[in-house]
Amino acid sequence: MTPEPVPSLRQLLAFYVDAGVDCALSDEPIDRLAVEEIVAEAPRPSAPAAPRLQSPIAPRPALPANIPATPEAAIVSAREAAATAPTLEALRALMQSFDGCALRTTATQLVFADGNPQARLMLVGEAPGRDEDIEGLPFVGRSGKLLDLMLAAIGLDRSKVYIANVIPWRPPGNRTPTPQETQICLPFIKRQIELVNPDVLVTLGNPSTQALLETREGIMRTRGRWVDYHTGTRTIRALPTLHPAYLLRQPTYKRHAWQDLRAIVTALEATEKSAAS
Repeated sequence: MTPEPVPSLRQLLAFYVDAGVDCALSDEPIDRLAVEEIVAEAPRPSAPAAPRLQSPIAPRPALPANIPATPEAAIVSAREAAATAPTLEALRALMQSFDGCALRTTATQLVFADGNPQARLMLVGEAPGRDEDIEGLPFVGRSGKLLDLMLAAIGLDRSKVYIANVIPWRPPGNRTPTPQETQICLPFIKRQIELVNPDVLVTLGNPSTQALLETREGIMRTRGRWVDYHTGTRTIRALPTLHPAYLLRQPTYKRHAWQDLRAIVTALEATEKSAAS
């Protein structure tokens, strides 16, 4: 039988490094077996057995009085708070101090709205993105630039429209808002629409359309179809259309958006003539 070769010092060091040993604890080697024998032979002092202690369970910290304990309570709190806002400025202040939505703690700031509060056309998207979270204004990123071009194509700009989102705080990582987060924020955007009181409401994309117009149909089935939106005091004509972010990913659908834009112009002209007569 051929004896195995004795490893060199370099090979031993390489083996130890691969095993995770990368430092020496002392200059002299220690005989661990001898130490264990000494410890085993040493007499152990007798001592009464210590009572077994149970790990204490820390009590759950109580929530501050202004933070709802459950999502259902947060929805009720948002509904009650939104109903008390007599103006857009008051609504914004209420939303700034509202603690019922966890998105408020992860977002940089509240993204309330942009544009003209007296506008006859109001557009509502889903939630702010990274750029909106930084600037505090809705639709200022790539999709916002496309939205500006879409408005310019029908002779409008941000001074003639009012823009907001269903969710006023950016979800972490631009994730999709949960149904609970949407329901908590819904009373605020509904009150915002009521206070702006536009002649035409446009929902941008599937989430805002389903949330505000209370439908489960997808945006490709609902877009371009006029529906009535009831504020509680007035009925507003509402039109779902494709979100600019979707158009950036699927530019072939821009022709559908152009059809919707033309329908919006026709509706605005009709309401103007109706008001003048």
